[in-house]
Amino acid sequence: MLIIYLWILTGFVAWTIVNSLFMPPLKNSTTQGDKDELVSILIPLRNEKGNVVNLVKSLKELTYPNLEIILLDDHSTDNTMELLQMTTISDDRFTIMEGKELPAGWTGKVHACHQLSLESKGAYLLFIDADLRLAPGVVQSTLSLMKKRKAAMLTGFPSFPVKLWLEKLLVPLQHFVVHFHLPLAPANWTTLPSFTAAHGAFMMVKNEAYQTIGGHKGIYNTLLDDVDLTRTFKKHGYRAILANVTNYATCYMYHSNLEVWKGFTKNLFPGLGRSRFLVSVLFCFYGIFYVTPLILLIIGFYKLANGTLQLELFYPYLLTVLQKAWVDFRTKQVISLSFFMPLSALAFMILLIHSMRIGLKGKGYVWKGRTYS
Repeated sequence: MLIIYLWILTGFVAWTIVNSLFMPPLKNSTTQGDKDELVSILIPLRNEKGNVVNLVKSLKELTYPNLEIILLDDHSTDNTMELLQMTTISDDRFTIMEGKELPAGWTGKVHACHQLSLESKGAYLLFIDADLRLAPGVVQSTLSLMKKRKAAMLTGFPSFPVKLWLEKLLVPLQHFVVHFHLPLAPANWTTLPSFTAAHGAFMMVKNEAYQTIGGHKGIYNTLLDDVDLTRTFKKHGYRAILANVTNYATCYMYHSNLEVWKGFTKNLFPGLGRSRFLVSVLFCFYGIFYVTPLILLIIGFYKLANGTLQLELFYPYLLTVLQKAWVDFRTKQVISLSFFMPLSALAFMILLIHSMRIGLKGKGYVWKGRTYS
């Protein structure tokens, strides 16, 4: 039985390595576009005083010559607006907006992105989050890949510098889930909506196609704006590319363990279509294949301490570490975190149940001072 288990884990490693080859990376590009190809960078902000200074600094260093940068303050209760005005005053590429009241039924970020899109004039729109930092050549590189693949949309999971203990366990798991669970060939070479993943911190769209599909207005009430927007592009026959953007985009996602907990709680159950069946399957899957190896490892050390060496008890853990290490290597993550894969899986399992419990009880998911059902 253990031999079959080892073969399955070996297959997981092989699949992850092969699958990752179908996620194209952003590459250095000198593509500037023609003189009419304005790119609009659109950023919603809500209580982002800790991000404004470094965000604006990053945006000022962008080298694409034809940019407009629009920042929307979404009813912040801190001094986000004052910081925006102070840091952008000397650069006429920046425009600052005050967000309108949130209409009934809309989610906050979707409404903010919708307002930003109405003010934009670009042939391409780059939606980013306030906690993102961009490399100077990111716009050229993104445009180059979109044109090469004839895509109307490009999104990607940024690199995640992690410091908090819960952040270290969970945040890099986003890359692992995509590289392992999403068949990347059909995701990037077909328009099938079922093969879709996206990250809302980095999404560039062709404005003409964006308007055709109804933009963010068509997904006004979703908590998963990134995935649902990408699926909408695909449903209309447009190609959407999931790229490796970790060389060009860095996301400082959370500032406390509580934020990590709330963020994953908000996304997990809705992200699985509120399916109790899928939650049950994933809970069992990660328990069997990613927590059990830790148990076997402990048994192996116990037997070793009593004078019996059974190497086969150590192999499952090493295979799970190898699988995670490959993904961490590809996504510029600290590779030593791969040794904690069983604990990451356990934390993920706990949050799956917690997110489902909140969703089924109808308490609502709390994020940035707003509650969503």
